[in-house]
Amino acid sequence: MLNVTSSHLSYFILGAFKTHVYDQNLKYFCFIITAASYLLILTANTSLIVVICMNRSLHEPMYMFLCSLFVNELYGSTGLFPFLLVRILSDVRTLSLPLCFLQIFVLYTYGNVEFLNLAVMSYDRYLAICCPLEYSTTITSNKVFLFITLVWLSSFAKFLIPLSLTIHLTLCGNTIDSLYCQNYQIVKLACSGTEEYNIYGLFATLVTILVPLFPILYSYTKILHICFTGSQQTRRKAFATCAPHLSSLLNFSFGCLFEIIQSRFDMSSVLTALRAVLSLYFLVMQPLLNPIMYGMQLSKLRNACKSVYCNKLFHVHRHLK
Repeated sequence: MLNVTSSHLSYFILGAFKTHVYDQNLKYFCFIITAASYLLILTANTSLIVVICMNRSLHEPMYMFLCSLFVNELYGSTGLFPFLLVRILSDVRTLSLPLCFLQIFVLYTYGNVEFLNLAVMSYDRYLAICCPLEYSTTITSNKVFLFITLVWLSSFAKFLIPLSLTIHLTLCGNTIDSLYCQNYQIVKLACSGTEEYNIYGLFATLVTILVPLFPILYSYTKILHICFTGSQQTRRKAFATCAPHLSSLLNFSFGCLFEIIQSRFDMSSVLTALRAVLSLYFLVMQPLLNPIMYGMQLSKLRNACKSVYCNKLFHVHRHLK
C-alpha cells in the first residue's frame, strides 16, 4: 500500500477515465464535443470582453462586473479543458502532482470568484433598481475596481490554507475517482489526520456559501418588493436586467450543489455516465451559458455586439472588393 506524503508522489491517476464512458470507441467523439465546447466558450466570452472594453457606453458598473465574470469564465474553463482534452485523446490517465494542484487551485478559486462576483452583481442591481437616484454616487468607478479586486484577491487568499493542508497530508493511494483533480478527493486518500482539515473545510464551505448568500438574498428581497409595489416600467426594467443574473446564479448553484454532494457522500448508486456529466456541469455550462444569456438579454450589450462585429464584417467585405 502506498504510504507517502503528497510531496513524494509524482502523479495522480484519474480513475474516472477507466469507466465505459470514455471507452476507446467514444474517444474521438468526446474529444470533438469537448474541443468544440471549449472553442465556443473562448469565442463567446472573449468577444463580449472585447466589446465591453471597446465601447465607452458600456463602461458602467454593471458591464464592468460582467467583464470580470467573463474573464473568470475563461480562467475556469482554461483550468479544465486543456487537461481534459489531453486525457481524452491520449491513453495516459495520470496527471503530475504540480499540474494536479494547479488545476485544483484554478478550479476552486474560479468557483469562489464566480459566486462572489454574482453576489456583487446582485447588490449592484438592487441599487440600480431600488435606489436609482443614489446609484451613480454610490457605485463609482473606484468602488467598482475595489469590489472586483477584493473578489479576486480574497478568493485566491482563502484557498491557500486548505491547499497547503492537503499538500502536507500522508496519502495511502494516488487514484482519484474523478475526471479532474479535486481537493476533497485527495483528502479522502489520506491515511489519517484529516480532522483538522475537515473542521477547516466545513468552516471554509460555510463562509464561501453564506458570505455571498446574504447580499444576494437581501438584494432580491428588496427587488421583489419593488416589483410588486412599483410601476409596470420598473417591473420591466427589473426583469430585463435580473433575469439573466438570476438564471446564472441558479444554474451555478445547482452545479456546485451536486459537486459538493458528490464529493462528500457515496454516489456509487448513481449511473457513472450521469455522475461524469454532472461533475462537469458547473465547469462547462456556466462559461457556456453566461455570455449567451447576457449577450441576448441585455439590449445595450446586444446592440453593441452588433455594432462592433457588423462594422468589422463590413470593412472586411469592402477590403476584399
